[in-house]
Amino acid sequence: MFHPSPRRTAAVLTAAVAVLAVSGTSSASGTSGASGASSASGASGAAGAPAERRGTPAYASVTGGADFVLPYHQDEDVRSFSFDAVAAPYSRPLPGIPTGLPTDARGTVRISHYSAERDVTYTAEGRVDCLVTGPRSATLTAVITKVGPGGPLDIGLRLGFSVYDGGKGGKNRSGDRVGFSWNGVNLLPDGAGGPEDAPVGTCMAPAPYAPVTRGDYTVVHAELPPPPQP
Repeated sequence: MFHPSPRRTAAVLTAAVAVLAVSGTSSASGTSGASGASSASGASGAAGAPAERRGTPAYASVTGGADFVLPYHQDEDVRSFSFDAVAAPYSRPLPGIPTGLPTDARGTVRISHYSAERDVTYTAEGRVDCLVTGPRSATLTAVITKVGPGGPLDIGLRLGFSVYDGGKGGKNRSGDRVGFSWNGVNLLPDGAGGPEDAPVGTCMAPAPYAPVTRGDYTVVHAELPPPPQP
């Protein structure tokens, strides 16, 4: 199982492609439905009322669960992510930034990967800390808080995710896509040495490059709000 860490060689990354990422759409999509809606409505509250009256969302969100495939690697594994994330602007004070950031967010990301070769499902869960959206698209990050038996991820590691909400594609297939910040897409070349995995900052993720094959995601876009008035 591939364990993202500060140092990884290209050989390890290549060998790990077949064994990482995610599955479990049934549990993923089941957890993201009603809870995602309640989270979003709970976050908007009185402050969101003016925007809601204008017919625009007060807070951005990403919900849903789906299987996807890796376009650069074919196997019989089942991979999926589920998201239940909602913006919570200026809710996480930082040293030197007591108000927090407009991209602050909360919620949960679930990762699951069924390895056909090993007949084992690997799972992990993370706490969302950042979310930014555009029309039909989003990037978010989450810090891993739970890991199932066998890994694959380290507690406390921040991972990046991207989502494209493409609606329904042809032949009853979703037009959605996802991306994620490991498996060789976030490396620091190191001269003669092997490349390292680069640390992931808040809201950092590659473009959504992996097509969804089952399930779907919903991105609700809202503009980043200005800081609160003193």
